[in-house]
Amino acid sequence: MKKDIPVWEKYALTIREAAQYFHVGEKKLRQIVEENPDADFVVKLGNRSMIKRKNFETYLDRASVL
Repeated sequence: MKKDIPVWEKYALTIREAAQYFHVGEKKLRQIVEENPDADFVVKLGNRSMIKRKNFETYLDRASVL
């Protein structure tokens, strides 16, 4: 049996999940990840990028413009 974990409890989110959770477009998130490949909120799994939820929240708190 697969148990679904609520998005707000996940450690890392897919680009799609992060877009829905943070209300930011997928294209914009992909651009942010591409421009910040070594950021502490990016996790690479092969060619797939994941967003560390709490670290990205901190990034957004500090950002004045996306």
